[in-house]
Amino acid sequence: MPFEFRLLETDGPARRGNLQTDHGGIATPAFMPVGTCGTVKTISSEELREIEADIILSNTYHLYLRPGDELIRDAGGIHRFMSWERPVLTDSGGYQVFSLADLNTVSDRGVEFQSHIDGSRHMFTPEKTVDIQLNIGSDIMMVLDQCVEYPCSRERAEEALERTTLWARRSIQHEGGRIERDGYQRVLFAIVQGSVYGELRERSARELIELDFPGYAIGGLSVGEPKEDLYTMTELTTGILPEDKPRYLMGVGFPHDIVESVARGVDMFDCVIPTRVGRNGTTFTSGGRVVLKNARYRDDFGPLDPECPCPVCKEYSRAYLRHLFMAGEMLGPRLATYHNLYFYLHLLADIRQSISNGNFEEWRSSFYSKQKSQN
Repeated sequence: MPFEFRLLETDGPARRGNLQTDHGGIATPAFMPVGTCGTVKTISSEELREIEADIILSNTYHLYLRPGDELIRDAGGIHRFMSWERPVLTDSGGYQVFSLADLNTVSDRGVEFQSHIDGSRHMFTPEKTVDIQLNIGSDIMMVLDQCVEYPCSRERAEEALERTTLWARRSIQHEGGRIERDGYQRVLFAIVQGSVYGELRERSARELIELDFPGYAIGGLSVGEPKEDLYTMTELTTGILPEDKPRYLMGVGFPHDIVESVARGVDMFDCVIPTRVGRNGTTFTSGGRVVLKNARYRDDFGPLDPECPCPVCKEYSRAYLRHLFMAGEMLGPRLATYHNLYFYLHLLADIRQSISNGNFEEWRSSFYSKQKSQN
């Protein structure tokens, strides 16, 4: 089926929907595990299916540099290359390029940057990033945008906003918002910028709405700003974006950030946190964070999370998981990452169920009442 978003139910601003692509459906609100280089670190495609991931995210910048988008195209696209038949979203690479500020030069034409791998020079234009993503073969592609650091001046935020709108217009004019290629449809999402300046966020959203993209992302947040600003800018932006199109909050975040953003009308999330901290021994549970390397778990033979039905919690004790990390065994990061992703994906499933039941606010209160520090 071609790309379609259906809003099924609401409970206040919280929304439950379904995003249909030619590679399958995505129940929203949805969390996308981050597979930057065509792999979710330590987790196989088979395991991603086991934990019921509907969609993953990969990154244009990293795949372009290694192994190369043309090689992925020749392999039959990202789905065949990594043995993942479900939907894939690719970030345009804009955040990665701009985070390496000392290695890039920005102009209205695009951004010239130096590879962090071998020092070679490259140029990303809005049109080229679309072409690269078409070679990669993702279902949802992101426009090239300019993400600014926090804090930044209003003038700098406005300049980046104007460039982002310019690039979005050129991106959708290049191939259109819906592109048929290799037997399936790919779609292009725009990205709202504006830093923490409300009037700039509103301007960005309204300018991009006029271009009529199939979906919209909220970018430039979770870059160091206070939580109050994250939530305020998210709520302001979702209040402007079309109700009949998906809303994607980029790079967010911790479980409570996801809960608060769903409460403000967000449909899609991605973040490296569950995989990154899992590899270092921090896990998320129904009762709060558990830092497995802490000495208190040396002789704790209970399950990681008594309320979690995932295989890690059924099979292994906290003491054993701690032992794996202290002994430097690779199984430790694998099991912690598997559990964290399971926790995130089933957190979103619980949220969807609460919206369907019409008791999201009660569920939200219960979630917070059970969360406590276990560090």
